[in-house]
Amino acid sequence: MTQRDNLKRLLAPRHLAFVGGRSMARALKRCAEGGFAGQMWLVNPQHAELEGVPCVSTVAELPCGPDAVFIATNREQTLESVAALATKGAGGAICYASGFAETGAEGQALQAQLLAAAGEMALLGPNCYGLLDYLHGAALWPVAHGGKQVEKGVAVLTQSGNFAYNLSMSDRSLPVAYMASVGNQAQLGVAELMDVLLDEPRVTAIGLHLEGLKNVPGFARAAHKALEKGVPIIALKTGVSQIGAELALSHTSSLAGSDALYDSLFERLGVIRVSGPVSFMETLKAAACGTLPAGPSLIALACSGGDAGLIADYAEANGLHLPKLDAGQHHALAQTLPSYANIANPLDFTTAIWGNGDALEHMLDSALRSAADAALLVLDYPGEETGERPQCDLLLELYCKALERHGKTGFIASAFPELLPAAARDYLHARGVAALQGVEDGLAAWGRIAAYRPRREALLARGESALVPMSPSPLVDGELWDEWQSKQALRAFGLPVPQALLSTPERALEDADQLGYPLVLKAVSAQLPHKTEAGAVALNLKNAEALTQALGEMRQRIAAYAPGVVFDQVLLERMATAPLAELIVGIKREQGFGLALVIGAGGILVELLKDSRSLLLPTNDAAIRDALLSLRSAPLLTGFRGRPAADLEALVAAIRAVADYACENAGQLLELDVNPLLVSVDGAVAVDALIRIAE
Repeated sequence: MTQRDNLKRLLAPRHLAFVGGRSMARALKRCAEGGFAGQMWLVNPQHAELEGVPCVSTVAELPCGPDAVFIATNREQTLESVAALATKGAGGAICYASGFAETGAEGQALQAQLLAAAGEMALLGPNCYGLLDYLHGAALWPVAHGGKQVEKGVAVLTQSGNFAYNLSMSDRSLPVAYMASVGNQAQLGVAELMDVLLDEPRVTAIGLHLEGLKNVPGFARAAHKALEKGVPIIALKTGVSQIGAELALSHTSSLAGSDALYDSLFERLGVIRVSGPVSFMETLKAAACGTLPAGPSLIALACSGGDAGLIADYAEANGLHLPKLDAGQHHALAQTLPSYANIANPLDFTTAIWGNGDALEHMLDSALRSAADAALLVLDYPGEETGERPQCDLLLELYCKALERHGKTGFIASAFPELLPAAARDYLHARGVAALQGVEDGLAAWGRIAAYRPRREALLARGESALVPMSPSPLVDGELWDEWQSKQALRAFGLPVPQALLSTPERALEDADQLGYPLVLKAVSAQLPHKTEAGAVALNLKNAEALTQALGEMRQRIAAYAPGVVFDQVLLERMATAPLAELIVGIKREQGFGLALVIGAGGILVELLKDSRSLLLPTNDAAIRDALLSLRSAPLLTGFRGRPAADLEALVAAIRAVADYACENAGQLLELDVNPLLVSVDGAVAVDALIRIAE
């Protein structure tokens, strides 16, 4: 069997084995209590039974190779067990032990031995908490957990076992189909697990808690598969801060990488990025039922003007549209609601009809006749001791039935997270209605999910080649080209550059007459990458006298700044007209990600504004245009207060030329800067460029 076949066995096991002591006996019993129906064995060479569970002495004595095994022994015994299980034909094993690659060179050598011992057997870990499979009741997990069997739900993959444990214990009623702690990802990582989980139709969404990705191209392929299937991916990525990034480098031997490139990767693959555990949970709940809204419009209902005001504010903040009620809806609602009711969207239906089933049903039918993509009801349950929960239950039941009658996707959000009890959440989730806790978090979560389908369609229309990034081999050192070499290389790919001549100080006056004034004088040397600081640039020279003076002064400045640089070549360029904007266009090479195109506000403001966007390569014109228009400085390109707009089509083509050069030279390109790229109503021109190529 292939490793992929064995991973499928691990994720849909017919039988389980646990290798270890008393904790494994308890884990086996929890599986029985949780509904696992297949055969289970406990492997322990020192005891005939543990906690009332009979033991098998060795792996070799098992009646067959188990589909899924949890190994909770020290690292040396883990190596022996993995080898024995592979020989026995087991499907997959989870290695709980630590002390492998996360600890240094010795641990890395042991991890390599572990991989070799596993062969084609699927291996999760080491240094991981394990796998909770709530579709089959298989809890390959060392301690208690808070979940229960489900018919369908989300899959959560995390690099933190404690995060997984706490998520399973949370009082949020997230329907979880699978939860895996991936640990060191020695063999099976996020990408491999995602790929196989996407073949399970009962997985409705995938949640990722990441410190870093070890296999970016593999992740991109799996995320593209999710996009094709319409399965949302929600990612909580840590390591954003400098301290967080440093912690991630040592934790579970993961690479944090550049956060801007993760943003770029997620953007191009439709991955929904969230900022914290609560937004992670609520966004997963919004997607868990598997019925996604077609768009951002919403019909919203509340029994309080205060709640309606919150809905209006949070809807606008999260890109949700509240269409006006039509005349028929307005008339029908006026027949049911008191005169002081605010008949609008969001609707304050007041407490006057609270507990009145007929009136509530008429109100719901009148409101849900809307063409809006989804419906929201804000509902908070009082304490059980009040005796007033039955009225909430009535509205809950009527709302779910009305959604079904009108064929509308809907959700409920409580104003306060703790005022939507577990029984109500379970009732809603059983009927495919998301139960979101906290109206602010709930509307933020719904806004993310409502944006998913239109974004997905736009991304798929671009084609797979625009989605899966390239990943050339890492390079270390290289040769810096001078400005003339760099510009000529990029010019061959279509980047506009100023009319220019490569000259010498002795021939400069003669060549300047041929080129024409006004012009720019620059020293040409790979040893002067920052020419402005070296005094190696003179602008707007209007005649021969000005050029002669600039040549003399430049020679002196360079001699003082960099005594070893020979002043023997100069570049003469026609002076460009004043631009609408200055951009920087560069190529960054980062291990794991390959090449990224960086677009931002340029010139001398690069470091000050830090207004940039990154696109992983390859990319396309639509993505380049989107990146340009998302810059804070985009109004300089689109025109404002009477200023003309730039030729965006020509600008995109110029940037695409840089990207094309990078893709063509991906095997050796280390670094590239075009700064500034001057943008005008007629197009763009690169007035400076730098390329560093591997030797």
